[in-house]
Amino acid sequence: MRLSLRFVIPLLLTVAALAYLVMPLADRLTFRWFMNDMDIRATLIANTIDEPVASLVAMEDSARIRQFFTRITQDERLYAMALCTSPTSAAVSTGPLPTELSCANVEGLSTPARRIVQAEQGPLLVSVRPLTADGSSMSARVVIVQDMAYITRRSEETKRYLFYFFVGLGVLLSIVTVVIAQLSWRGWIQGLRALMRGEGLLRPATDSESAELRPIADDLRALIRDLEAEHQLRDAEQLAWTPETLRGILDRELHGQNVIVVSNREPYIHVRKGDSIVVQRPASGVVTAIEPIMRACSGTWIAHGSGTADHEVVDSHDRIGVPLDRPEYQLRRVWLSKEEEDGYYYGFANEGLWPLCHISHVRPTFRADDWRQYQIVNERFAAAVADEAKSPDPIVLIQDYHFALLPRMIRRRLPAATIITFWHIPWPNPEAFAICPWRTELLDGLLGSSILGFHTQFHCNNFVDTVDRVLEARADRETFSVSYKGKTTAVRRYPISVAWPPLAGLLGKPVAECRTAVRARHGLPENQLLGVGIDRLDYTKGIEERFRAVERLFELHPHWVGKFTFLQIAAPTRAKIGHYREYDARVREMAASINIKFGGGAPAIVLAVEHHEPDSVFEHYRAADVCFVSSLHDGMNLVAKEFVASRDDLAGVLVLSQFTGASRELPEALIVNPYDADECAAALHAALTMTPGMQRARMQLMRGLVQEFNVFRWAGRMLMDAATMRRRVRLLDTQQADRIERRDRSRSIPAMNADEG
Repeated sequence: MRLSLRFVIPLLLTVAALAYLVMPLADRLTFRWFMNDMDIRATLIANTIDEPVASLVAMEDSARIRQFFTRITQDERLYAMALCTSPTSAAVSTGPLPTELSCANVEGLSTPARRIVQAEQGPLLVSVRPLTADGSSMSARVVIVQDMAYITRRSEETKRYLFYFFVGLGVLLSIVTVVIAQLSWRGWIQGLRALMRGEGLLRPATDSESAELRPIADDLRALIRDLEAEHQLRDAEQLAWTPETLRGILDRELHGQNVIVVSNREPYIHVRKGDSIVVQRPASGVVTAIEPIMRACSGTWIAHGSGTADHEVVDSHDRIGVPLDRPEYQLRRVWLSKEEEDGYYYGFANEGLWPLCHISHVRPTFRADDWRQYQIVNERFAAAVADEAKSPDPIVLIQDYHFALLPRMIRRRLPAATIITFWHIPWPNPEAFAICPWRTELLDGLLGSSILGFHTQFHCNNFVDTVDRVLEARADRETFSVSYKGKTTAVRRYPISVAWPPLAGLLGKPVAECRTAVRARHGLPENQLLGVGIDRLDYTKGIEERFRAVERLFELHPHWVGKFTFLQIAAPTRAKIGHYREYDARVREMAASINIKFGGGAPAIVLAVEHHEPDSVFEHYRAADVCFVSSLHDGMNLVAKEFVASRDDLAGVLVLSQFTGASRELPEALIVNPYDADECAAALHAALTMTPGMQRARMQLMRGLVQEFNVFRWAGRMLMDAATMRRRVRLLDTQQADRIERRDRSRSIPAMNADEG
């Protein structure tokens, strides 16, 4: 005990000295934090009331100013508010100001300013802010008086909690010290006695003891390995999501197996132009998101070979290494006849499922012939997956609504496969989905997946509600999983994103050069303010609503005519479908009409209906002052995130539809309802007049989010969940095998006894 006290007493003295030093410092820091919070609060109040108070000052309505201030000061921490319009005037206030302050004193203070004043009820913080709204007197000052009594109370509470903390810390450290000292002392005594008896300090275990402990040791080692893997998978890997992170997950958790991706659209299209073959990159959000993953994973991408020269460049197995300059993965092409493409792609997928899932006021069309072609093509892709699988349990990533039947078809061929299906478009509510004549078959196909992903939790909820309404399945809303036909499908939210950082070639040209080049290319003045929209020419993208907002901007703010041009890049798409041809004609007609209406100088709208490569798209992003995304309904919309990723100069403003998944992740954008032309016009005006400092602040926040939640994290989370699922399956299989072995062993023992008898 004396030995223990020799350690405990200095330890307690050290803790007491530490508490003596820390508590005053903590008190000062706490006071400083609270003062900063009160300053920020005063600034927010002043900014919020700036315009309405300026209007009341202009009307010289002191009664309404006092009434307005009285409503604001109902907060218990606001003691009073006042307005001083000049040094000689009397303050318009909610109550008596501290005697140390008058309008003359306030006028002498530089704004913003603050002063602590002692009053009968305690200390008060007096903050003075200028009234800066247009139309107000520049000498007007808003005086905000805040009660500081709660700071004193919080400070006392902080001291009390710190005191309890250090007391508890001292007691805990004392107990630990005493226990360790006692155990160490006993250990030394036992060791000395053993040496005196001629024994070693460590007695080796006998064979019998080793045999008894070996199972426990093996279990402990396995547990440690699992804990280390879980820690690395869930914690360390989240520090920086890169291609190397994905490869690490595959190598460590998925044993280096190649990932098989299935999508309708291919990442590289070979097109014949004259005597040469040109490689194009399609304007597709799916391709934009998946291509960096395949570069990281070195797997196989199976897609429809739609290019006019695709047949000419593949090998005998319909494969080609891509990218062509430095192949990093294999592209396997599946060939479709014109009848199959018309029925599966243009028919069922894009005249049926696409409008069904998007609330865009286009009636879905379902035909029995289209459904048969959809089934045939899904079977064709299932056969290709089985052909490309290098093991009985590959990891298959199925992309989008073109392959709702594919998970079940792959499951029949490869029962042990881990199938991740990602639905890139919205999932409708059960009532809307019930329109589809083959709703049961579609849900059955999707529930062949191990994991089914959506962009937002709202779409996950809709899917689970639909399953609950349509199928005889057990939907667990606590774990968000569906049990169907003896298998469980996890329904998860995976918000998709873009690669970070973007490829160096996309950001190679400086912003100033991009601005000059883009304006010269489209015949615009060098100092012309420029807005851009980059989409497929699809009725869900809200291009008509976008043009209507530009028209309304010029009507409400005529001074922008000739000074601002909106450049719409619209990639042609699905021209075989009547709705798309009609939409194309309407968009062209609307652009021409607006240009005629506001003609005479630089065009109001430049419409470029043509395909653009990624480097050209990024050049336009970097050249723009405003990017306008006005989708009427979208799963995520990667254009918004691409624009943010492109602006390493921290300039530019994003105007974003509230009906995109991206609006939930990028609240620093100007969020609008695309159906409200006045609101969109106001957002465009705000974007064009936004200060560089505000642009920089908003863009920094958005870029930070895109950097952290990039496409590698999107893929990595799916692969991590797949790895966890595979470990659980292996564990269950091992337990099942152990039960069978024990059962067989228990049955064999009576048989052996009978034989001996």
